[in-house]
Amino acid sequence: MDITCQYEEMLKESGLKNTKQRKAIFDILAMSQQPLAVEDVYLKLKENRTDVNLSTVYRALETMSGSRVVRKISVAGDNRMRYELDRPAHRHYLVCVQCKRMLPVSHCPLEAYEKAVAQDTHYAIMGHRLDIYGLCPECQAAAPDKKKE
Repeated sequence: MDITCQYEEMLKESGLKNTKQRKAIFDILAMSQQPLAVEDVYLKLKENRTDVNLSTVYRALETMSGSRVVRKISVAGDNRMRYELDRPAHRHYLVCVQCKRMLPVSHCPLEAYEKAVAQDTHYAIMGHRLDIYGLCPECQAAAPDKKKE
């Protein structure tokens, strides 16, 4: 299914109107490898010459997240919410504690554990979240050299 069909299907299921701004925001989130803050989405819209103001982007993202088209992500140590498409396959991230860059992990290491917990506790598990924090290679390279012994 191409991205336009996916967008139209998600809007239809959520009951949201198909607006030019929502489509542009959806396209930006679909192309991003990491969740984006409102300001990041706004700047990308401006780069693409989409006429929109910051408050419109914020309202659209909030509306889309309330309708499960978009998922809100919080990152420890960063007070800005980030947004990504609410895809059927969830993602886990490596998060740089310095620059806040987020890199998706290629697979879910918790699937078997989640099943075992559900079996042991009789909970109907609805999901989980795992973020791994550290320094990305760029921030490591920019750090002052430590004394060599």
